[in-house]
Amino acid sequence: VQLQASGGGLVQAGDSLRLSCTASGRTFSSYGLGWFRQAVGKEREFVAFISRSGGSAIMTYYSDSVKGRFSISRDNAKNTAYLQMNSLKPEDTAVYFCAARNGLVGVRTSSQYDYWGQGTLVTVSS
Repeated sequence: VQLQASGGGLVQAGDSLRLSCTASGRTFSSYGLGWFRQAVGKEREFVAFISRSGGSAIMTYYSDSVKGRFSISRDNAKNTAYLQMNSLKPEDTAVYFCAARNGLVGVRTSSQYDYWGQGTLVTVSS
């Protein structure tokens, strides 16, 4: 599966932004999708995850730093996952990446993901 992230931009603190991750291929619904981010000079860190569709209830996970402010969702008909980011802070400034994987073990670990999209830059000014 090929992924393409979009929706980044320059916003002010307190603003909202929605990122999109569009996937190619017919098996989009069978993958769990995650968002990671990487700030300048820092390691890539987990942001959010949404499990695959079908069968069991969809599960979502968030990092403590974004819980309550960010929301992950997916629209399988559009082969797209979203990251709604509210109450943005300057420390949210980073390149955001979407990634796809199977399973639920280690969803917060970037090495557990099989497919990655290119990043989209989010800059939050104070």
